[in-house]
Amino acid sequence: MPSSSSRFKLRGLSISQIQRYIPKKWKERQCDKFVSETTTSCDVSMVDSLLTSIKNFTSQGNLSKAFKIFSQIQIHASSTGSYDIILQPISSLLPSCTNLRSLSEGKQLHAHIIVLGFEQYPVLVPKLVTLYSAFNLLADAHVFTENSNILHPLPWNLLIFSYVKNGLFGEALSAYKQMVNRGIRPDNFTYPAVLRACGEKLDLAFGREVHKSIEHSPLQWSLFVHNALVAMYGRFGLMDVARHLFDKMPERDAVSWNAMISGYASRGMWKEAFELFESMRVESNEVNLITWNTIAGGCLRTGNFMGALELLSQMRACGIQLDSVGLIIGLSACSHIGVIKLGKEIHGFAIRSGIYGFEKFKNALITMYSRCEDLRHAYTMFQLIEEKNIITWNSMLSGYTHMDRAEEASFLFREMLLSGVEPNYVTIASILPLCARVANLQHGKEFHCYITKREDFKKYLLLWNAIVDMYARSGKIFEAKRVFDSLTKRDEVTYTSMIAGYGMQGEGQAALELFEEMNRLGIKPDHVTMVAVLSACSHSGLVRHGKILFEKMSSVYHITPRLEHYACMVDLFGRAGLIEKAKETITRMPYKPTTAMWATLIGACRIHGNPEMGEWAAEKLLETRPENSGYYVLIANMYADTGSWNKLARVRTFMRDLGVRKSPGCAWVDVGNGFSSFLVGDTSNPHAPDVYRLLDGLSELMKDDGYTTTEDFGPSEDVFEG
Repeated sequence: MPSSSSRFKLRGLSISQIQRYIPKKWKERQCDKFVSETTTSCDVSMVDSLLTSIKNFTSQGNLSKAFKIFSQIQIHASSTGSYDIILQPISSLLPSCTNLRSLSEGKQLHAHIIVLGFEQYPVLVPKLVTLYSAFNLLADAHVFTENSNILHPLPWNLLIFSYVKNGLFGEALSAYKQMVNRGIRPDNFTYPAVLRACGEKLDLAFGREVHKSIEHSPLQWSLFVHNALVAMYGRFGLMDVARHLFDKMPERDAVSWNAMISGYASRGMWKEAFELFESMRVESNEVNLITWNTIAGGCLRTGNFMGALELLSQMRACGIQLDSVGLIIGLSACSHIGVIKLGKEIHGFAIRSGIYGFEKFKNALITMYSRCEDLRHAYTMFQLIEEKNIITWNSMLSGYTHMDRAEEASFLFREMLLSGVEPNYVTIASILPLCARVANLQHGKEFHCYITKREDFKKYLLLWNAIVDMYARSGKIFEAKRVFDSLTKRDEVTYTSMIAGYGMQGEGQAALELFEEMNRLGIKPDHVTMVAVLSACSHSGLVRHGKILFEKMSSVYHITPRLEHYACMVDLFGRAGLIEKAKETITRMPYKPTTAMWATLIGACRIHGNPEMGEWAAEKLLETRPENSGYYVLIANMYADTGSWNKLARVRTFMRDLGVRKSPGCAWVDVGNGFSSFLVGDTSNPHAPDVYRLLDGLSELMKDDGYTTTEDFGPSEDVFEG
């Protein structure tokens, strides 16, 4: 150890003086070390600089320049033999190839990976799977995942998700099974995609297996997995299981609520969906647009049109921007309740919001204006659409048929055929009822032939029901029954149409037999069926059968009687002369009587000679101040029958004060090559002589069969003349 004196002397020496005492071998070793450290430092600094350049160019979308920099790194790696430095730029470039949709460059990188033996690098495998999946080269992605020795689930998760995203649910489940068989443990990112695939494939058995594996997994509770389970069971329709899982969740998000509400909605369980929606609004502030639209759509489906509009109003109050789905729901609600003013406001809002351009929205506008009886605006909208699809044509045709505009509907249908648009079953189903309503059997028969020739139409029962209904309504009960008998499948609509047809023809017994047949076959009648069969009993005088059926509505068929069913019973008792029973039905029913009911009772009193009850019913009818002039004619004729001229004069005063005018009687008569209209007393029509000769003949036949003409009851039209 040097002495203190020697240390003191060294302090006065310079660096150069000290270096003279260092051995030569020591100096050489020190120099080599310095050069090596300096060179390595320069290499690292250069590579870092090149990597920064690559990142900058890829962020700017300039992949070609990024690859030029990559080439410099390759050259440097070749010269130094340090190929590991290529790993980082490849890892950086692969996602850029995916994001910038550059498959060829991505394949070049893959080739480098294979040459360098980097295929099993954990950082590269998921990025290659993502690359090939992005270009739907899922077979290649699967092979690459399969050949990797990585035990982490990430590559498999990416592959399974890509299969699900592309609707290849079977392949997704196969990949999951392959992954599990390799001993790779699924994680919380694996299960949501697999559960969705189970739901879409409706593979309940495997879905339950996956559920069991989740329960036995050491993974911590995951909101995403739990949401996927709720959605899967909802897809299977197992709403009790889904609700049990939902209720057990320690926390929920908007997806949780929406999955449960959507499950109820898909099954038509709107009561439960509405209740859950209210709970969601109380417990959560995350009610998203999808949930709002689902519930508003549910209101629409259940006939709560005002409720649907109220929800849309609440959405705007909450600051939620209405989308095209919500606005279409609003237009549909306006269509059903005839609120054209609000419909126009929605129209204006859509234009301001930029939603007007959506094709479905324009079609909904046509329907709204049509149903609100503004055909001029509907047709203007229709003409403004350049590329008209079948839905556009159907929307306009539906408007004309809704308004019984047979000629316009027929013209538009021909125009559609000439434009090259092929009608679908909805087109025919909307026109056929119009043919029945306006008794245009010629067009109806043409459509019948058209349906028969179209093989693809034969499966739509809706069309054949419309054909049966058309013939039945037109009085061609034999043709209706022939079509009815030819059908291999029938539903409550088919039977209801035939029952109504028999009822109109006074064949009540045949109607009852059909009703019994549908019950034997397990076809449940609805409220429309009950109206048809009760009306058939009324027209045929089958009072006892009608009473029994009405009593069975609640107890057997679980149908709560509506106003129209009570109206049928009033008509049934009135026609049979049971005036007191008819009055009792009106006064005891849980509904406010309609003007038509009072008119039915007045007509029955007049036919069966009960003027006291008739006058009482007339007073009730006048209290409603009806706008239909026919009701005043009915009351006036009844007063004329009893010689109550003062009361008759009061009726005329009522009409004058209310501005009600008696419209002349009008009839449509098929003259062979079309229909021609005739007003009462009209002699200007060229077919008038033949028509009146025919009517006189019919009157004689009615008298011969015991029917009484209007004249026998006293004045009818003439009480308002002079």
